[in-house]
Amino acid sequence: MNRKRLIRILGTIILVEFAAMLPPLGISMYTRDQSGVRGFLLTLLIMLILSGIMLLYSRNAGRKMSTWEDVICTGLCWVALSVLGALPLFLSGQVPDFVDSLFEITSGFTTTGASVISDIEKLGKGVIFWRSFSHWLGGMGVLAFFLAILPAKGNDNGYAMNLLRSESPGPMVSKIVPRLKESTEILYMIYIGLTVLDIIFLLIAKMPVFDAFCIAFGTAGTGGFAVLNSGFATYTVLAQNVTTVFMILFGINFSLFYLLLIRRFRNVFRDEEVRLYFGIIFVSIIVITINMIGKTQDTATLGETVKNVAFTVGSIITTTGFSTADFDGWNSLSKAILFLLMIVGATAGSTGGGLKVSRLLVLYKAHKRTTHNRLYPDEVKVIKLNGEMLSERTIVSVESYLVIYFIIIAISFILVSADPVNYSFETNLSAVIATFNNIGPGFGKVGPTANFSGYSMFSKIVMTVDMLLGRLEIYPILALFAFNSLRRKY
Repeated sequence: MNRKRLIRILGTIILVEFAAMLPPLGISMYTRDQSGVRGFLLTLLIMLILSGIMLLYSRNAGRKMSTWEDVICTGLCWVALSVLGALPLFLSGQVPDFVDSLFEITSGFTTTGASVISDIEKLGKGVIFWRSFSHWLGGMGVLAFFLAILPAKGNDNGYAMNLLRSESPGPMVSKIVPRLKESTEILYMIYIGLTVLDIIFLLIAKMPVFDAFCIAFGTAGTGGFAVLNSGFATYTVLAQNVTTVFMILFGINFSLFYLLLIRRFRNVFRDEEVRLYFGIIFVSIIVITINMIGKTQDTATLGETVKNVAFTVGSIITTTGFSTADFDGWNSLSKAILFLLMIVGATAGSTGGGLKVSRLLVLYKAHKRTTHNRLYPDEVKVIKLNGEMLSERTIVSVESYLVIYFIIIAISFILVSADPVNYSFETNLSAVIATFNNIGPGFGKVGPTANFSGYSMFSKIVMTVDMLLGRLEIYPILALFAFNSLRRKY
């Protein structure tokens, strides 16, 4: 195993996080939040020393890494980011329990948005900004950012692609241009551009400047940390509608935005995944709206109902987790649809979580082929997605992922159900689904008006691991648990 290369990448990633903590430190200084300043300064000092030692030790590291080493590197980087990212919350004393701090910032980096903090407004502005900024950093991926800013090396393309594949969501990862570095740069420019547009529209919608930045970071990363205890209800209807649109946009494969920029409109409109994605959103909004009319106790107008339903559907399918209404109080059919949307998730290549629409498409086509082969065993039928034939390896990997996906949910559900707090079946299952799929709120005691603070330390650790498993799509974190056997192999 090329330990020095692994340590060098880890040290560089810590430096990236060091730089990312400077803006929240500046905000803490500006707002005279002494505990926040102390927490960030101590963390920055720890990170600087740690990164310096790592980079000095690994200065003569080779460049070659195996695929498994890249996978392990991805898992280690995300664990390190979460542990170090939790330190400002803990060392400032604003979140006095380290497990709570770790849960909170892991929820940030993985773009989950699940919180254990009951009174957000008691936090310093710098800490609030750091929580939201972690969404933005984790949305496109920290390693993707690392690859975008590094100087290009001719022999780096292989290991860089492995790193990107380990971190990127979806069953297939490809370059939009021949050079990987250019691909990551283009995707990040699109990401930054959409974020800036979101901020501008939120400011036009009369959202306070600080809130506009934090909400835009959460929307871009499909995270969902609130800035106020009242959540989104405080903001104008225009701000809510703007966020609905941008949540749905950030749930789309970023490669399609590039195709729009180069005027390849036909490729975008023919994309099977994005068509199904919008179809699911449209049908869900119509069914839930019809189902809710005349069946609720409130006096909401049709326009208000449609607005809240559209916002909620967009928030859940993109796994953002913002809320303008207490959807936990909606009727059974509406909640059942939302529960299914939690599992479906956004499109591959977006910042959203969940299973991904593309995986469902592949599974449907694989099942359709199996049925066809049973009826017509002499015919050979291939599976295509967007006109391109899928390899058997891709199909098997999607099916394998689905099996592991539900096994992890089952194990996590059993572990969380053993919690002494003794929450209901609905609460525990939705808590696991919400953390593993990086959504944020669930139902019951972890609904949109509640949080995860009632769970024991053990359950919080289980769900923290679930968040990492969900964001990295299982394998990089599982590789860490299998580290000893991998070390013997290499």
